[in-house]
Amino acid sequence: MGYMKQNDVMALSAEEAIAANLDTAVLLESAASRPTKRKSSGSGSGGPRSKNTAERVIIASMICDLFAVGAAMAAGFHLRFHTFLSEYGHASGISFQDYYGYVAIGALSMILTLTYRQFYRGTVLLRYRKVARQILEASLLWVVGFLSILLILKFEPPVSRLYVVIAGATICLTLLLSRWVLNLLVHRSCIVASLRQRVLMVGWNEEAERLAAAFGTDKADAYELVGCVRPSGKEFAKSPSDRRLLLGAQEQIADIIKLRGIDIVMVADMDSGQGEIVGLANLCEKMMIQFKVIPSYFQILVSGLRLDTISGIPILGVSSLPLDRTVNTVVKRAVDILGSIVGLLFSIPLITIFGAIVYAESPGPILYRQRRMGRNGHEFFIYKIRSMKLNAEASGKVGWTTKDDPRRLRIGAFMRKFNIDEVPQFWNVLMGEMSLVGPRPERPELIRNFKDEIPHYNARHNVKPGITGWAQVRGFRGDTDLGERIKCDLWYLENWNLLLDFHIMLLTFIKRDNAA
Repeated sequence: MGYMKQNDVMALSAEEAIAANLDTAVLLESAASRPTKRKSSGSGSGGPRSKNTAERVIIASMICDLFAVGAAMAAGFHLRFHTFLSEYGHASGISFQDYYGYVAIGALSMILTLTYRQFYRGTVLLRYRKVARQILEASLLWVVGFLSILLILKFEPPVSRLYVVIAGATICLTLLLSRWVLNLLVHRSCIVASLRQRVLMVGWNEEAERLAAAFGTDKADAYELVGCVRPSGKEFAKSPSDRRLLLGAQEQIADIIKLRGIDIVMVADMDSGQGEIVGLANLCEKMMIQFKVIPSYFQILVSGLRLDTISGIPILGVSSLPLDRTVNTVVKRAVDILGSIVGLLFSIPLITIFGAIVYAESPGPILYRQRRMGRNGHEFFIYKIRSMKLNAEASGKVGWTTKDDPRRLRIGAFMRKFNIDEVPQFWNVLMGEMSLVGPRPERPELIRNFKDEIPHYNARHNVKPGITGWAQVRGFRGDTDLGERIKCDLWYLENWNLLLDFHIMLLTFIKRDNAA
């Protein structure tokens, strides 16, 4: 298991950083504390707010989604039975009245699926990218589940399987469009203030500083840092750069929560005694607000941090990461096999054309192999179309390619810019040495001491290296900041899902920053 500081995630974009710190269990939430309705009184900067507005927006969005799904299923019926698609299967003699029940059950089951996916939460409404991902996942789950139930129960008339698939597609598109419109309306109105979570820090340190910076640049605008209080009988581990954030001492926290309309109390300073932290958690429970802890003392892959219970006793520790699960590994490998076969077929003409150009400019082998470090430290040979002059490392000096590298061929610059030199690596993927997406493999002689010099470096070797990766599409390739590259690789390991892989593949074709 690799290791990573909690605040390392902040090197990513603000939205990704906040999602990693608050929406994916990076923070430990008190099991006794749950967000519920509350009223606050008093006055102060930012002011107390009623939760009723946020609840009304969520309920209204749920009702709108119900009607939108029903309309999408009706549109799906029209596409299936009143267009050219009616020529397929047994589609004659079926009226919309026959499908009333299916539409009603389907719409309700889709809303239940979205609810199960925790879709109807205030902060989720402000994050369209997360909303879109959840809609796609819920639509796929709905198609499989709805069709399975209908076929098992054998309703009359029998449901058209093609109709369910078409309905799933129309539901997905309708919800994506309606939620995009809702996202625009919410962000351009005062409603966003009711959905935004107001945060109060107890203590202040480097992690709190980074989180505050991420709050300020978050495009979703889902969290607002109201200020911080000094821990009981102590000074701050690090003074806030903005003195306006100082609201007083921890002894005044109850009044501050009421006056400022706080939603989340977040403990940044873990040096306080157990009694003080438990007392703070109990206070948050009484005032019906969320209590969270930044686990800055955990030097780990933080998305694997889970709270479990053993014989009723809470135990905090590292659980499995997404690619530790067999089903995810099998799915990723299946995509790799299919993608590598297609990639090899398309790469044959590219290798032929660019191989001929390479040979014309620099006679010699057109393919180049190089030893790289793979999963669990296993070494293998990677294949590329040669982009350098022959004997480019004849001096014995080994290093990364730099911008305007004099060893590079003229055609090599073009190939590296568009990643054409990498296409022979589809063979490495087919052989199981690499994946389509993953941390890029490095040369053993360049990284021999990195595991001792760079914190958490070896964690990236828990998975197969990839032809492309999250670090590469973010511009960290070649002779760039290795520390930032490692952070990106570890973020990928923590947040892997199949849609992320497809997203990275797409970005590979349009992002060419620092390609040398």
